[in-house]
Amino acid sequence: MERRKASDFPQELLNLFDKYVHGRISRRDFMDGAQKFAVGGVTAAALLEMLKPNYAWAIQVQKDDPRIKAETATVPSPDGNGSIKGYFVKPANATGKLPAVLVVHENRGLNPYIEDVARRLATVNFVAFAPDGLTSLGGYPGDDEKGGQLFGQVNNAKMREDFLAAAKWLKARAESSGKLGAVGFCFGGSVVNQLAVRLGADLGAAAPFYGGQPSAEDAAKIKAPVQAHYGELDERINAGWPAFDKALTAANVPHEGHIYPKANHGFHNDTTPRYDEAAAKLAWQRTLDWFNKYLRTTATN
Repeated sequence: MERRKASDFPQELLNLFDKYVHGRISRRDFMDGAQKFAVGGVTAAALLEMLKPNYAWAIQVQKDDPRIKAETATVPSPDGNGSIKGYFVKPANATGKLPAVLVVHENRGLNPYIEDVARRLATVNFVAFAPDGLTSLGGYPGDDEKGGQLFGQVNNAKMREDFLAAAKWLKARAESSGKLGAVGFCFGGSVVNQLAVRLGADLGAAAPFYGGQPSAEDAAKIKAPVQAHYGELDERINAGWPAFDKALTAANVPHEGHIYPKANHGFHNDTTPRYDEAAAKLAWQRTLDWFNKYLRTTATN
């Protein structure tokens, strides 16, 4: 399928799709709302197909890339759903211990895009682990719409305990230097923010992409440097940034907030038309620079 861009669609339709993927409207409501944009022989169903992920676009690092070694790992999570599976990737020729980065998916489970993000980190000398929050329901089902439906059935509080267990497991891995970072997207961005609250000084750096922000009371517990990324058109999520910014300043936490012009929620996900190549590349480079700065340096007293 030909790659389409956000500019190929009316912003109102993209906003409608955003509501659908976040469970704020039903599939039928989306179809009803999309009907007015169904012109020239294009149906509402066809519009939905155009907006859904195409995972052939997501592969920047092939699964068998000789630069990496990947495996599936299962992490015990006694306070969560019992255990959580995930995708563990490290550089093939790693020598010594390396900084570790937890990669947290959107509200769909561990799909091919997030696996690819983990591989991208391994190619630049990090060990990475991408857990699947849908583990307790059999894991990511191979389809984002089905994944979204399953997502609404998971015990959210237990799933967040699973991610906390995964973060602690990754930090303690033999390959890990003990310096832990976390990057997450959408739901994963909110998880990264919550991990920063709960892990305190045990998290070395955080890079939440368009993630819901913690309360000011919780933000006061954060010790990890935070680099937050937002799309300008994502007004719902962006509304929480000023208060978060203020709380991080009050807590003396090093932080940055970047709002990418004309970018939509999900702009880093290169499988959908909401992908913004310029914003995604800049945000990713900033993320790598942030992790290199805070996870590779040895603190001196």
